[in-house]
Amino acid sequence: MENFFETQLPKTFGADVRDFLADRLIKIFNANNRDINTIKPGQVLWNAVHKDTKSGAHNMKLVPIVLTLINDDDITKLENGLKMPEHRQNVVARMLEEAFSQDALLSMRDVSLLLCTSSSYASYMRKVYETKHNVTLPHPGNIQDVGNCITHKYQIIYKCVVEKKSPLKVAREINHSMRAVDRYLRDFNCVKTLYLDGKDEHYINFVTKISLRVIDQYIDIINQYVKGLDVAL
Repeated sequence: MENFFETQLPKTFGADVRDFLADRLIKIFNANNRDINTIKPGQVLWNAVHKDTKSGAHNMKLVPIVLTLINDDDITKLENGLKMPEHRQNVVARMLEEAFSQDALLSMRDVSLLLCTSSSYASYMRKVYETKHNVTLPHPGNIQDVGNCITHKYQIIYKCVVEKKSPLKVAREINHSMRAVDRYLRDFNCVKTLYLDGKDEHYINFVTKISLRVIDQYIDIINQYVKGLDVAL
């Protein structure tokens, strides 16, 4: 690659720039080129949005990921009587978790295309699985706070404040780092302090830079479960 720049564009780049560009291009190629031999039967290669992409971003960063549609364990369970609706729920959950483990997020539209169903039914299967197993699966609706989902920040605070779970356990359940959970708890305490001091949500938004949507959900928790109680986080 460096030789290409040197021979084809000899007067355009210096040696250091050629070396840098060659290294970057090779890294980009390797990141987006998956060896077909690493994909097992029943798996599919899919491009998904990187989990750190901001919602509404014009230039979305896509990453190639491998998702498992069916495997030997699935077939065994189906042969032993597992019902198809439960199997589909398991597949949805597995794909969402596989995507997140590869630094990506699958939307319900992605899931619907992969499973040849509607986005609404894909969302329904996800919710049924989450309720049944008392977990929160990673997807844009709760990681990036898009759509009509309750924000993942609300879910974290609810579990810590109302359900009185440890931050470490909540981090595992919500697929978040401890650093993120600690940050949300600090934000919640800021909102709680200002709100109980009589400040409205617009003032709180101005001071803390937390979105009004999240502030409103934090205030909902405060009004329902915290007001009048000596709750410290």
